[in-house]
Amino acid sequence: MSSALQSYSWPKTVVRKWLNSKTSEICSERSTEKNGDVQRRRRSCSDEDGSVLGRRDLSAGGWPAEGGDNLEPPRVPSCSPAGSSPPIDNLRMFVGTWNVGGRPPHRGLNLRDWLTSTPSSPDIYVLGFQEIVPLNAGNVLGPEDKGPAGKWLSLIRQVLNPAGIHGDASEADSPSAEKPPRVSFSDLLSMEELELEEAEGELASVNPSSSSCDESPDLYLGSITPHRGGYCLAASKQMVGIFLCVWVRSSIMHRITALEVSCVGRGIMGCMGNKGSISISMTLERTTFCFICTHLASGEKDGDEVRRNSDVAEIVKRTRFQQSRRLAAPPPHLPETILEHDKIIWLGDLNYRLASANSDTHQLLQKNDWESLLQKDQLLIEQRAGRVFAGWEEGRIYFPPTYKYLANSDIYAVDQAKSREKRRIPAWCDRILWRGKGMKQMSYVRGESRFSDHRPVYSLFSVLMNDGLFDRGGVKAAAVDSRKREG
Repeated sequence: MSSALQSYSWPKTVVRKWLNSKTSEICSERSTEKNGDVQRRRRSCSDEDGSVLGRRDLSAGGWPAEGGDNLEPPRVPSCSPAGSSPPIDNLRMFVGTWNVGGRPPHRGLNLRDWLTSTPSSPDIYVLGFQEIVPLNAGNVLGPEDKGPAGKWLSLIRQVLNPAGIHGDASEADSPSAEKPPRVSFSDLLSMEELELEEAEGELASVNPSSSSCDESPDLYLGSITPHRGGYCLAASKQMVGIFLCVWVRSSIMHRITALEVSCVGRGIMGCMGNKGSISISMTLERTTFCFICTHLASGEKDGDEVRRNSDVAEIVKRTRFQQSRRLAAPPPHLPETILEHDKIIWLGDLNYRLASANSDTHQLLQKNDWESLLQKDQLLIEQRAGRVFAGWEEGRIYFPPTYKYLANSDIYAVDQAKSREKRRIPAWCDRILWRGKGMKQMSYVRGESRFSDHRPVYSLFSVLMNDGLFDRGGVKAAAVDSRKREG
């Protein structure tokens, strides 16, 4: 491409990315069999082109690209009716957040300690990442780099579905490694990814029109063969470095409906996707869920917390889920805003620091006096003052600050004046909050991976389902209307 053409297309890419960050287009893929081959249908909400992507379409980069072969859409098998089994009374939900510092994952990266640390297997995994790509001008203003997201999904799938189909050394310790696995749709995707890892980074050039929120890694919705209590990818979305994915136990996947996504850019010019949020809305039986993964404004100067408060307010204000674009036939009174949902989880690198760092702060750090140090936490101070997250809950923090560490070490960057790393006062940047009745936090801890300058944080929730919010006699509608007034 000539330099003149490049200079012409670059502004178009930036403008397109800015405009599309405001849209909430969602894509779905369902598995079906035709002539013995597994095909994947990628569908926008308008579904104007009706394109079908087969196995050969994946070779373009591991993810379907817009404008694939215009083949005849296959028949999609109907999902099992939700009424065929008793309703779910209670479920367990794992929520994790991790700022990975712009580093792509390597094959041997251990996610098991993070994802399998709970005493019992969760029914839902909600995993949010920040900085899955470096936040440089090329990634912020140019086409989306989707290669790292595909690698993260592959690693997560290997942990959640240890079927031994890869034959990797990392799977050798699986009890079922020598047994022929029952192949599911997600397993087929994993097998494809082994062949496509080297091609994953090519998608940006294949699909130059990709945008900060409009494109994939896409949303999946379909009936997937359960295998030994495995998980399937219900939804995933990327906006520059922010990445959110939701995994659901295969046995309850058919109960998920009304999936929708909404992105809000709060970075450059207050609209680009280097900072901001990805929100996923879904309905499980008659309970509505909303998951918001955010990366808020950085900075540890006094007053920077005001910008973070503003980010939160704008995300709540600008996030909208369009009922007309829902994938399934929507039940009445589907929520359109964050606060209208029954159960809400807010996770991410919220970037709140310690207020008024001084010599006393350094003494508390040296003593590992986290309880006293937390009294300086900006998020707790701002929340108690009613300036942000009013009505939200957060569990007690017993773990050390999650940021900032020197590379591949357990040493905070503040301790090494001669290091090339920027000096930062340690802080609890990575947080998980929730809102809604019937949610009980069982644990709130951090992981100890040295992969990035942040430590991962995760929480396990017990969620009471259908807790008095059935659509009977206007009860559900009244509940949604009440939450609208609160917002």
